[in-house]
Amino acid sequence: MNEIQGPTPAGTSRPYRTLAEALRAHRIDPANHAFITAIVDAVGITSLIDRGRYIEAIRRGEGAPLHIGRTYTNGFTEDELIVVGSAPLRLQPSEGRAPYFYAVHPSEFLPATAAPKKASRAPRASSVSAPRAPKATPVAERDYGVCDVCFMVRNAAGRCNCD
Repeated sequence: MNEIQGPTPAGTSRPYRTLAEALRAHRIDPANHAFITAIVDAVGITSLIDRGRYIEAIRRGEGAPLHIGRTYTNGFTEDELIVVGSAPLRLQPSEGRAPYFYAVHPSEFLPATAAPKKASRAPRASSVSAPRAPKATPVAERDYGVCDVCFMVRNAAGRCNCD
């Protein structure tokens, strides 16, 4: 790690020992871990650095470092061919980091799971509901008086700390 690295916006810039540690620290969806590992293995990474909003992956050879975010990996060139599994990555032009390209992580293509529906209740035998009890009102605090010697509030027994 002879590269000079600047700090993150928060002022910290710490290296990670492993990719798994970096992915856990950035709370990246576990469904994406195998995909990102395949990318990192295909490109060849020497070090991983925390950059606040993303993980910076420094390449072995020439080329821009990869930025691994929660939903994307950015830093590929237009002519770069990265094969994950048996399919090449579909790279899209980066708006914020031109002239580089990015790949979207697979968890972004998974359908969102809907919350399970609650089971409907069985209909009641009678449609008339029983009258409800009135709500309890808060009880006013009782005043037990103040001690003439130490000026502390007396307890329910009429005593204070100086008794």
